[in-house]
Amino acid sequence: MAMECADTEITRMTRLLGVSTSGYYEHHKRSTATELTSRRQRRADLAVKIVDFHRASDGVYGAPRITADLRAAGEVVTEKTVAKVMAEIGLSGISPRTFHMATTVVDPNASFPPDLVQRKFDQGRIDVVWTSDITYLTCGEGDMYLCAFKDEHSKKALGWGVDDHMRTELVTDALEQAVAARGGKCEGTIVHSDRGVQYTANAMESTCTRHGLRRSMGRTGVCWDKGLVS
Repeated sequence: MAMECADTEITRMTRLLGVSTSGYYEHHKRSTATELTSRRQRRADLAVKIVDFHRASDGVYGAPRITADLRAAGEVVTEKTVAKVMAEIGLSGISPRTFHMATTVVDPNASFPPDLVQRKFDQGRIDVVWTSDITYLTCGEGDMYLCAFKDEHSKKALGWGVDDHMRTELVTDALEQAVAARGGKCEGTIVHSDRGVQYTANAMESTCTRHGLRRSMGRTGVCWDKGLVS
């Protein structure tokens, strides 16, 4: 409503309220910034849930069916919003097809940190444990990959990225986004993942060390680790 007011009306309103015009604009600026931050977080959380339902359908479901699933799960969301988010991350409802994902080759120089979580993912407060996974997306514009980092207490997606490759920078870029979402205040947080080459790479180790994050990995072949964030 404030954006529709003419300058003269804003001046008159601030005079009646006993506040300065500059103070009004500063308050409006802060309110808008907060709203955008909240909206961005909501969109990121929604994207993770949409991918989850899309995967469960083997890539068949489009916006209508996914909207129905989200509503059944308690989400208040419109089909238009779901369609927009799906378009943003390159996801669409298509017929399932057979694909073969290239197997990862373990780098003999890679580092393998211990399992600091032992399947106790939610430890009672935020930023104790973050989990991450790379998800394969089947979509109309070619094969894509989604990497996400999620706080296991709040269940919020803190950082995520979509690209047509699954190189290490897909993971480190998403991790940098997660760190930024916490204002850089995440020293001591455990980052738990599987033993994919992206997570054992030197670049991933360096990124975690720079931010004071503690890496953690489950045993090879244990599906519990990937299931939570997926």
